[in-house]
Amino acid sequence: MSAPAPQLPARLRADPPTLARRLGISVAAVELARDCEIIDLHVDTFIPPRLWGYRVLSRHRGGPLGRHFFGHLDLPRIREGGLSGAMWSITTNPFRPKRDRWRTFLRNLRKLQQMVHRSQGAMRIARTHAEYRAARDNHAHAVIPVIQGGNALEAAPRGALDIPDNLIARVTLVHLTNSVYGATSSPHHRLRWSKGLSPQGAELVKQLNHQRVFVDLAHIHPKAFWDAVNVHDPSQPLLSTHTGVDGARKHWRNLDDDQLRAIAKSGGTVGVIFATQFLKRRRGPRDANMVVEHMAHIIRTIGEDHVSVGSDFDGAISPPRDLAGGDHYPVLVEKMLVAGWTEARIRKVLALNFLRCFQALRP
Repeated sequence: MSAPAPQLPARLRADPPTLARRLGISVAAVELARDCEIIDLHVDTFIPPRLWGYRVLSRHRGGPLGRHFFGHLDLPRIREGGLSGAMWSITTNPFRPKRDRWRTFLRNLRKLQQMVHRSQGAMRIARTHAEYRAARDNHAHAVIPVIQGGNALEAAPRGALDIPDNLIARVTLVHLTNSVYGATSSPHHRLRWSKGLSPQGAELVKQLNHQRVFVDLAHIHPKAFWDAVNVHDPSQPLLSTHTGVDGARKHWRNLDDDQLRAIAKSGGTVGVIFATQFLKRRRGPRDANMVVEHMAHIIRTIGEDHVSVGSDFDGAISPPRDLAGGDHYPVLVEKMLVAGWTEARIRKVLALNFLRCFQALRP
C-alpha cells in the first residue's frame, strides 16, 4: 500500500463535516476519499473549453443542462472531491480531413499545456509515474494527457512515433466512428463490412507498444478488440478506461467477461464509466450504486486488482444525480463503505490499480 496522498491546503475546500452534509454522506467517507489517492482514467473536460470557452480554472455549478452532458469538472471541484489526477482526453473530431486532424491535435495539445500553466502550479502535466508522484508531492492535480480517437495520428509523418516529447500516455484506438484503424462498437457505424482491426490499426498498436503508450480498448468493436489483443505486446498492461460490463447490464458499449479476462491477463485495469445509459438496468439502482454494481461484477470475475474509476465526466454523459460532478467522488467512497468493501480494496479501485499499471509501463 502506498503512503497517503499529500493533503491539499484546507482553505481551498470545505472541511469534511461541511462537505459530508452537502453531499448527504458520512464524514468517514469524505475523510477516506481525501486520505486516498483518486485517479480518473478518463475525463473529457478539455471539450467544453474547445466548444464554448468553458473556464476549467473557475468554479461552476454544472453545465447548461445541469448534470447532463457537460460542466462536471473544474479545478475547485477537483480539489473539493480529492481527485489526485486524471487522464485528460484530447478527443478527435473524425469529420475533419486527416491532415487537419493532426494539426488540430498539435494545437490542442499546446492549449492543454497552456491551461495547466495558467493554473500556477495547481495542475501539473504527468507523462510518467515519477511525474505523477512529483505532482502529488507539490499538492498539484496531475494532468495525464491522452488521445481519444487514434485517427488524430493518421497524418502524422511517423504515426505514433511523432507524438511531441512523448507527452501522450494513452491512445484510445477508435471512438464513436469507424476509422482507418478499425471498427467502433457503436451500432450507428456497424454497416462497415469489416468489424476488425485494420493492418494500419495493427501497426498503430505496435508503434504505441514501442513508445510505451497505453493502448485503450474502450469504444472498440469486439472483433477489433480481439485483433488488438492478439498483436499487443503481452508484457504491457492493456486498459479499457471508461466502460460498463455486460455482467451487470448487457449493452453494446460494455465489455463481456472474456474481454475482462484478457485485460486482467495483461496486468491491466478497467475503468468504470459514470454514464447511466450504459449502467442502469431494470429494477436496479438509480444512484451511484450502479457504478459500484459494475465494479463488483469486475471484482467477482477478475479480482479487485483490475478495476478502476473512468467517469467520462464532460464526455456528453448523464451521471447519477449523486455523482453530478468532481466534488462528488466521496459519494462513491460512501457507497463502497456501505457495501462492506475494505479500505484496502477501496484504495486499489480509486488509484492503486492504475498506478501499478502506470509504474510498470512508464516508471
